[in-house]
Amino acid sequence: MKKTEKKKLSLISFGFSFLLLTGTILSEPIYYILQDSLAIKQTEENKKVRKPAPLDQSLPENWKFGECIEDIPGMKCIPAGEFIRGSNRFEKDERPEEKVYLSEYYIDIYEVTNEDFQKCFEAGKCKDCLKTGKCKQVRPNYGWRYTRPQQPMVGISWYSAKEYCEFVGKRLPTEAEWEKAARGPDGNLYPWGNEVADCKRAVIEEKGHKGCLPRITEKDWHMHTDNVGTRPPGIYGLFDMAGNSWEWVSDYYTSSYAKCGDSCRGNDPKGPCEGKEPCKGFHRRVVKGGAWWWPGSISRASRRRSHIPENHPEFHHFGFRCAKDSKYRN
Repeated sequence: MKKTEKKKLSLISFGFSFLLLTGTILSEPIYYILQDSLAIKQTEENKKVRKPAPLDQSLPENWKFGECIEDIPGMKCIPAGEFIRGSNRFEKDERPEEKVYLSEYYIDIYEVTNEDFQKCFEAGKCKDCLKTGKCKQVRPNYGWRYTRPQQPMVGISWYSAKEYCEFVGKRLPTEAEWEKAARGPDGNLYPWGNEVADCKRAVIEEKGHKGCLPRITEKDWHMHTDNVGTRPPGIYGLFDMAGNSWEWVSDYYTSSYAKCGDSCRGNDPKGPCEGKEPCKGFHRRVVKGGAWWWPGSISRASRRRSHIPENHPEFHHFGFRCAKDSKYRN
């Protein structure tokens, strides 16, 4: 191509660009192509799970994404990253199965024990528990079976669980945090993988209320909890994330994640109203993990159960563990 022809093409290109920029001309086909292209790009961006920027920039030089920075005694650090939350295979309230991003956080290695909770009781900080007078006893005729120091604290309300966690400088985990800690990032059914739950792996009901533990007395038909940490730990080194005791989490219960909308999806979801009270249209809270009185299939990590947060003596299956924010949001 000759130099004169190149100059002509350059001038034509410049002139057309000028007209486009000034709005003098914009043909409909070009406009819609640009508009559709932008829409596609925005849709693709919205599908991505966005990662929050770190709050603390003083990360170690050799730090890699997905690694924890430091440990806290009695807790395990769960590294930042995506995990598969929910399931499309089982109950309707577990749907949809999707990836959720969680920042780094900590969660207790063990369920809170009777010995642990007694400190809050004696300090007068677990006010809801004190008000009801049902802190140490599930029901007069069989509550004594659950009072050993290292058994999980059970039979308390969501409010008492929350008060205890605040007493020790922590908080209840969100449902998403609890589920990731229980199943890991890849969507395992249980803390140990996908094998069926049994008494070697979890304290559950097995073979028609046979239970996993011997009866305390010969004529005693009641099943009961075991001391915490008697079964092998799960993927993150946590004990009893399946069985032993149901565990309260902070979220309000909603009948599906889809109905919950953005509050239950994306980055660090906390459920309806961020879990705070009051929350119009919501009252029941979520419990996770199954218990000694329930079959192993109920202890799946994605399994959800709802319950009123108030304390009633017959609701003896409910315990909890606490979580804590990391100073790094990566």
